[in-house]
Amino acid sequence: MKSSIDSFLHYLTVEKGLAQNTLQSYRRDITHFVSELDRAGISNFNETNRQHIMTYLLSLKKEGKATSTISRHISSIRAFYQYLFRDQLIKHDPTVHLETPKIERRLPQVLSATEVEALLAAPEHAPAFGQRDRAMLEILYATGMRVSELTSLNVEDVHLQMEFVKCMGKGSKERIIPLGQIAVNAVETYMLSGRAQLLRSKKEKALFLNHHGRRLTRQGFWKIIKKYAKEANIKKEIKPHTLRHSFATHLLENGADLRSVQEMLGHADISTTQIYTHVTKTRLKDVYSKTHPRA
Repeated sequence: MKSSIDSFLHYLTVEKGLAQNTLQSYRRDITHFVSELDRAGISNFNETNRQHIMTYLLSLKKEGKATSTISRHISSIRAFYQYLFRDQLIKHDPTVHLETPKIERRLPQVLSATEVEALLAAPEHAPAFGQRDRAMLEILYATGMRVSELTSLNVEDVHLQMEFVKCMGKGSKERIIPLGQIAVNAVETYMLSGRAQLLRSKKEKALFLNHHGRRLTRQGFWKIIKKYAKEANIKKEIKPHTLRHSFATHLLENGADLRSVQEMLGHADISTTQIYTHVTKTRLKDVYSKTHPRA
């Protein structure tokens, strides 16, 4: 059964070009599901039926797993069995007609323009780490990149004279995103001074380096943004995507069209981008109720 999982992940890597984080999620979900089948005495995927899957999903619910987590497990299991059936490794697909639970879409947490300014101003200008951190925060807010895309940037991906950055998104899809002048200045300062101080090897291509002179990780950035949010006295819960959400919401609030925002965010489906229109409407209602004399 393990060989089937490995071949499935290989298929997702080569044929689908999925990101490493997505592949790891598939691996965790399928491995956990297979371990439960093993406990039930099932050693062949041809032996599984819809009831086995439903029993597994019910066990996740009893464990208190969120609806979104259960939905992700269903998607992973469905994709896995579809792969096995398509390659004729099983005779039937037990996930046919398997329903995915409806997920209540929560509006993303966004920062106000004032909170963004406070966060971006938090890093010190002079030290190498301050220059690096300011450049990272400025790029995130200027482009709406995912944190994984930010930490994957190489020096050659940033074109300061042309004021744009090139990044590799989900599914290995490349996109070009414009950079504002403030972000350009912050990155230029870091590349001319801060990065040179952090660099240990001239062969290192990564744009943003840690104290070992190697590529900064997503986990490393997570600690950094939490630190500056605290220093900026921001009370809202900060998550890795907070600046991405704020970027999209602020663009739409100021008149940007949905298609352009979709392209900059790298969303395959515009329905994913439309969640931000709900955010802007909610914020407008909030402003109206607080400021209109007859609200």
